[in-house]
Amino acid sequence: MANKDAILMDMLTSVSDEHDKRPGNFFYDALAPAAEQFEKVDAAIEAAKKKLDIRTLTGEELEQRIYERTGIGRKPATHAIGTATLAGTGMVRIGDLVETPGGIQFRVTETKAISGSGTVSIEAVVAGADGNVPANTITLFPVTLAGLTAVTNPSPTADGFDAESDDDLLQRYYERIRTPATSGNKAHYKNWAKEVPGVGDARVIPLWAGDNTVKVVIIDSDKKPASPAIVADVQEYIDPGVTGTGEGAAPLGAFATVVSAAGVNINVSVTITLSAGYTLQQATENISMSLTQYLKGIAFAESIVSYAKVGATILESDGVEDYSGLTINGGAANVSVGTEEVAVLGTVTVNV
Repeated sequence: MANKDAILMDMLTSVSDEHDKRPGNFFYDALAPAAEQFEKVDAAIEAAKKKLDIRTLTGEELEQRIYERTGIGRKPATHAIGTATLAGTGMVRIGDLVETPGGIQFRVTETKAISGSGTVSIEAVVAGADGNVPANTITLFPVTLAGLTAVTNPSPTADGFDAESDDDLLQRYYERIRTPATSGNKAHYKNWAKEVPGVGDARVIPLWAGDNTVKVVIIDSDKKPASPAIVADVQEYIDPGVTGTGEGAAPLGAFATVVSAAGVNINVSVTITLSAGYTLQQATENISMSLTQYLKGIAFAESIVSYAKVGATILESDGVEDYSGLTINGGAANVSVGTEEVAVLGTVTVNV
């Protein structure tokens, strides 16, 4: 894109040299404002050209373009769910609040009388991954509930996912246009599964239990085994009750069974040389984050966890100068991941 000075020089070139074209004279001063406007027009044209390439779009513009072309919408954030155990004697009602010391609030989703103690279902007030909190961290009543004295969550809350990212939305768009889904083919089942909030990817196994049967294996948006709730949502969407009666997205006569991939724990042990300025704890946390990202990247894409790539991932982690003695699940070899499995990070043991 030409700037205003280059545009002005081009315009002055077209003026005869018999005229004075220096700054302060008529032709220069008359053309300079026009050059500024032409620069703005060029910038607007350049911006419009970029928007013709879907890869340059973000946010609402990307979402709108994809929806116009395919009808695919961005999957919304989901509310984390779990249970809370209440102590005391009183009544808890739908909408009552409990929270963590960090201020993450959960609303009760059922009305129940509590006598001594009782457990109720809860969901995060704000949708997104922040609602996934560890066990025993929901300990406060933001508003006093008469007769109830204590609260805790015996298990972590789960299934809170952020809204679909631009990258993931664009990936679903490419899958739709590059692998056309028609008449209940494999691509169709994969697309149906990935339309459900909380689903990160899916594999389709045709004829797994005979004619007219389909198995859909899913993982969640964190590229980990899907929860029973997400599996149930996908089953309901594709073929409720595995009846083959066409009550869901699947065509009449197709018996579709939805299951979660089984998790394959990847336990890593390694000795490292620390980089200057890092503690062992910092390096261990960085290694864990890097390995988590590596495993997410290969989920449902590769059939092995590469020993060499795990080593490279560790070496590239902040705080690691060098490493030795790497083992994965007790060995120094690749780890196989089956068609109905997904690798998830297990224990990470780092020594110096």
